[in-house]
Amino acid sequence: MPIRTHRGRAAVYRRLWGWPLRSPRHLVTALVVLGVLVVLIGFLLPEPPPNRYQGADRPIAQSERPLPPSTRRPAPPTFSVPQAAPPPTAPDPAGLAVVDAWGRAWVNHPPGTSKQQWLDGLRQYTTDEFLPVMESVEPANVPSTAVTGPPVAVESRRTSMDVRLPTNAGDLNVTVIKTPAGWRVSQYSKVD
Repeated sequence: MPIRTHRGRAAVYRRLWGWPLRSPRHLVTALVVLGVLVVLIGFLLPEPPPNRYQGADRPIAQSERPLPPSTRRPAPPTFSVPQAAPPPTAPDPAGLAVVDAWGRAWVNHPPGTSKQQWLDGLRQYTTDEFLPVMESVEPANVPSTAVTGPPVAVESRRTSMDVRLPTNAGDLNVTVIKTPAGWRVSQYSKVD
């Protein structure tokens, strides 16, 4: 058992906590001081946020009461009307010429051609957004070496065209879009 002394921190704490229990007058004084502190803290704290359910203390009117599950009406279905595609137009010869020039630059990769030289040939016919994709293509892996016919528009709109370009290794689907700088290739894929 520890020895209690009248000195030290523990002795000070014992005196503070023991003071209210020394007499009934000390206990009443401690409770009054505690009550005053609680009231002061209540005044100093900010007001609680308003109830988000306004009027929650008033009785609910008959018209506001929720309906039983058997009488609830289902919500009306919502339909989104798809936007109509722009009407087809006649193919723009300038767009077809860009596809033809892009295709000739795409198949132009003789042995010893660097990727940068090949990309420089495509740059003037390709959108800025599609050039990073083209940088991932290795020119030596392009099987085509010649364009074998004129480009043919498969689908034509006012600002875009899907064009089929025949090459000696199969046809390509090339998408061209109209930009402020003119028609530019924005995508291509091999026809299966």
